[in-house]
Amino acid sequence: MTYYQAFIDNAFTDASNGARMPVSDPATGEIWAEVPACTPEDVARAIETSARAQQDWKMLPPIERAGYIFRIAEGIGRNRDLLEDLLVKEQGKTLAEAAGEVTDTIRYLTYSAEAARRIQGEILPSDRPREQLFIYRVPYGVTLGLCAYNYPLALIGRKTGPALVTGNTMIIKPHEATPVTASVFCRICREAGLPAGVINMVTGTGKDVGAPLVESPVVRMITLTGSIRAGQGVMAAAAKNITALSLELGGSAPFIVLKDADVDGAVEAAVVARFANAGQVCICNEAVLVEDAIADEFTEKLLRRVQQVKLGDPRTNGGMGPVTTADALERIERIVAASVAGGARIAAGGKRPEGAAFARGNWYEPTVLVDANADTAAVREEIFGPVLPIVRVKDYEAALAIANARPDGLSAYLWTRNPAIYMDVIQRLETGTIFLNTGITGLVQGYHNGHKLSGVGGEDGIHGLEGYLQKRTVYMAY
Repeated sequence: MTYYQAFIDNAFTDASNGARMPVSDPATGEIWAEVPACTPEDVARAIETSARAQQDWKMLPPIERAGYIFRIAEGIGRNRDLLEDLLVKEQGKTLAEAAGEVTDTIRYLTYSAEAARRIQGEILPSDRPREQLFIYRVPYGVTLGLCAYNYPLALIGRKTGPALVTGNTMIIKPHEATPVTASVFCRICREAGLPAGVINMVTGTGKDVGAPLVESPVVRMITLTGSIRAGQGVMAAAAKNITALSLELGGSAPFIVLKDADVDGAVEAAVVARFANAGQVCICNEAVLVEDAIADEFTEKLLRRVQQVKLGDPRTNGGMGPVTTADALERIERIVAASVAGGARIAAGGKRPEGAAFARGNWYEPTVLVDANADTAAVREEIFGPVLPIVRVKDYEAALAIANARPDGLSAYLWTRNPAIYMDVIQRLETGTIFLNTGITGLVQGYHNGHKLSGVGGEDGIHGLEGYLQKRTVYMAY
């Protein structure tokens, strides 16, 4: 068993009380690593060193800060094989998916570093003579990155890159289930020469670590990728100090397929967007809303395609791995049972797989539910697992009504050849991202944000980078 430490003030450290937490392999259930179960005292030390380091860090020219980020990205590239292996072990994604996550992390960091010369302010004319108005964009100070378990490394890169290049320091709090790659990331930061305190990382529970971080008056900006429930908790806790927030939360993305769609293309996109990373992607296809006229054809072709999604050892299998946590598996089983009780029918999967290879770990078959409706549990709730309900709808307006009735709005898919509907859906669909006749993706130059309960603020691109800056107005007489 390997022990991976927390990282505070440029030093790897144990919890102040010596306590540890286990890390298990989702594919086998085996405990293969341990990390510190940090205490509020450890958190206080991380906050203090982050605040101290930020005073010098913010005074560096952005391009000098970018140099460190470039070196971190290069270090991740040199450690690619190690990081891919760790992502498979702690998160359960296939090796190909792990390779993609490492590549994405490098892209996030590189994009942020390249933006160093694009941090802009404004000069405005005054109403008075011999005076100018300047609007500066300045860092918040100490920022906090709260990461989900579905992309343990990429989410760190997504948050630390823009935070650091804009002059903030960051405390990373990885998810309890996937803390190992965060420790290795910190080792790479130290090897890149990053000044002490610019990056700190503490591992532990939400109660012992997350709560004191979120409630600290020294932490001036929080970026969270997580569930709606987690976002509501963070927002409530941050209210006391009016801490700035960027909350990228969950959502149940509708996948709308109209009668004039490219059915074969839509089927392929629907399957990939549902079963990628075992369905553990926040912008996954969570429910197909297919027009009655093509519902039979679509469903038949989709079921054939789902049979090609094979379960197996994520180190060697190119299909689908396990879900990350036992709690997630139990939730999936609960949602499927409730869906069947509500009238939906299992057309594929619907259970834990049989066989010695799946006797341990968090495995669940690729599952399709038919005869579902808007009130089916698997349609109402974010499944975050390999379960796809299919709902027949009368037409575009009916699909739009179901989609917009949801309290969340992170992403959605629409397949149609009608350009009038393209333009209509852009205006009327209440969601942060729309995929039109294309599959699941996320480009670094875009903007990843949610509407309604799916969050505030956002990540990626220049708009995401600006979220790590606050504005300061200066009136200058001369």
